[in-house]
Amino acid sequence: MEAVTTRNAQILAIDAGGTMTDTFIIDDNGEFVVGKAQSTPEDESIGLLNSARDALTYWNTTVEEEFPKLLAGVYSGTAMLNRLVSRKGRRVGLIVNKGMEDFHRMGRAIQAYLGYSYSDRLHLNTHRYDPPLVPRELTRGVTERVDLFGNVVIPLYEHEVEPAVLDLLEQDVEAIVISLLHSYKYPQHERKIRDIAKEVMKKVGKEVPVFASVDYYPVRKESHRTNTTIIEAYAADPSRETLSKIDNMLRNHGAKFDLRVMASHGGTISTRANELARTLVSGPIGGVVGAKYLGEQLGIRNIACSDIGGTSFDMALITQGDLSINTSPDMARLVLSLPLVSMDTVGAGAGSFVRVDPNFKSLTLGPDSAGSRVGVCYPEGGIETVTVTDCHVVLGLINPDNFLGGEVKLYPERAYEALKKQVADPLGLSVEDAAYGVIDLLESQLRNYLESMILGKGYSPSQYVCFSYGGGGPLHTAGYTKGLGFEDVLVPAWAAGFSAFGCGAADFEYRYDKTLDINVNNGDEDSSKLKAGKELQDAWDELIEKVAAEFEKNNFKRQDVSFRLYFRMQYQGQLNDLEIESPIQKFKDINDWEELVKAFEETYARIYAKAAKSPELGYSITGAIVRGIVEVAKPKIPEEPLSGETPPSEAFLGQRDVYWKGEWIKANIWEMEKLKPGNKIGAFSILESPATTFVIPPGFETYLDEHRIFHLKEL
Repeated sequence: MEAVTTRNAQILAIDAGGTMTDTFIIDDNGEFVVGKAQSTPEDESIGLLNSARDALTYWNTTVEEEFPKLLAGVYSGTAMLNRLVSRKGRRVGLIVNKGMEDFHRMGRAIQAYLGYSYSDRLHLNTHRYDPPLVPRELTRGVTERVDLFGNVVIPLYEHEVEPAVLDLLEQDVEAIVISLLHSYKYPQHERKIRDIAKEVMKKVGKEVPVFASVDYYPVRKESHRTNTTIIEAYAADPSRETLSKIDNMLRNHGAKFDLRVMASHGGTISTRANELARTLVSGPIGGVVGAKYLGEQLGIRNIACSDIGGTSFDMALITQGDLSINTSPDMARLVLSLPLVSMDTVGAGAGSFVRVDPNFKSLTLGPDSAGSRVGVCYPEGGIETVTVTDCHVVLGLINPDNFLGGEVKLYPERAYEALKKQVADPLGLSVEDAAYGVIDLLESQLRNYLESMILGKGYSPSQYVCFSYGGGGPLHTAGYTKGLGFEDVLVPAWAAGFSAFGCGAADFEYRYDKTLDINVNNGDEDSSKLKAGKELQDAWDELIEKVAAEFEKNNFKRQDVSFRLYFRMQYQGQLNDLEIESPIQKFKDINDWEELVKAFEETYARIYAKAAKSPELGYSITGAIVRGIVEVAKPKIPEEPLSGETPPSEAFLGQRDVYWKGEWIKANIWEMEKLKPGNKIGAFSILESPATTFVIPPGFETYLDEHRIFHLKEL
């Protein structure tokens, strides 16, 4: 054990899952420890404190000793998403255009089949509408109409607003949302309703928060915009309470920093941010941000991210060092207006249930899972259906006495019996062959998902380095990358806490978007190009003010912030626009217009092909974006001297029987933490660490580099 004085904790990164809360604590040398504890949904700060205490025992120090030294803390969690999925939010009232009272319920019709398989999408009888976040009886219409160009067709009937607000207050709403058609082009009416509502509340002495969509998400597509603003009132605002409890707990233990939260666009924002719904999904994004940061440190530009947890397989691509952002994603069966890191998620993880289809006698995996309760082998029971982890235990891939560092003892005999009854006997196979078949099926499915994601974007795996992480990733890395021909396959030694590591590596960043409709025809005069540029610059100026105001809440002055300008552009008449970083800092003259077009066409040619360029159609600027970034402390990547290829004898833990391709073979077991940079390990080997297990099967070898990253090589 080390002496207490040798550590200087700098960064605390928190990943509060539905089951376990992970903390990742980094010191001034960039070294880190990972702690785990059960999550405590009623007060997340308790689980977080327990998890931090667990992490610091590895350094033989305490929370009281280390928290006052921390420079930064970043939180990511699932509480808000769980509140939304389980529909346990605030009672919200909605004010819309008269005659449009049902559009929120209709959800653009696509909400009826979101999350369904292709076959179910085709059959109308399987579609269903979830109850809307705001029921019809809490929706009120007021007369007004603005057309798609922002012209007032019918002025706002102000005398209708007061009765609508009074009506909602009598129904005991806890918040009011205002969302009108095309308000992003003409925001005055929504703001007028907001101001009248506040006056009415003062008059009757009953005040609830009011959310006008233009103050939050001034973007096109009213279903997306309305859903996102409702989530702000319904689920995000109540989450401030959770975050302030965590903030208070940290301060009570001596921390002096402002807590930040992982946001959907891949940066971190303050707990006091205006738009907290951006933190709705934060867990898996941490992993992608961590991969981008690690790639930047190692000079790797193209990365295929793959993350296996207990319930899902999350994939994302980083191309030329950039994440792609989806501005109209869907989540929890709702269409939204949030900038979200583009990811593909499949319901196949280590806890996924394994079943035999009684009609076709074929294996099916997931999409439901045992989550935290692992499988039939879990000591506390409660799970009847066999999971992928039960197969790992039967095959000897996982040490049942060293699960989560020995905190949880698994029961292989329970897994064996259940597997025999549910899978092996119905298929007429031995238990071992059935278990091996499950793993083989899982890995070939994951391999197909990963390959199709890359090929579907017009690239080839040989152009990418694959990063594998998550608690379950290293178990299957060899299986799902086999034969794909990646340039390299990397497994960080800290794979199990990689999402929390990503939170620690994320910039302190705010991003604001605004929808525009600026068209410049082919052959237009310079005057129309200058007018377009001025309109874009006005939007950037407005967004810079919003970003600067958010940073001011955290006592950062404007000169501390570096502003990055982006725009969205497309050829007129085409469906898809592209998000491009602006090559100019301020629009001044006609040369700047040419620069914008050139940046767009270069990106377009890279994504679609040079031959697809269509300048004769003219150009449309569809959006302005500003990202403000403040430099914060980041984790250092480990750097250790290289040793020889032969691993030290104290890292060898002995041998274990493993069933592989029809026979029992002896596998060498190694303790991951005791391996030295430069070590090479061949098959068949299993590398064990408290939170993950890395399998090196026949046909593979691995090499540990000076950054404590394993390179998996196909022989």
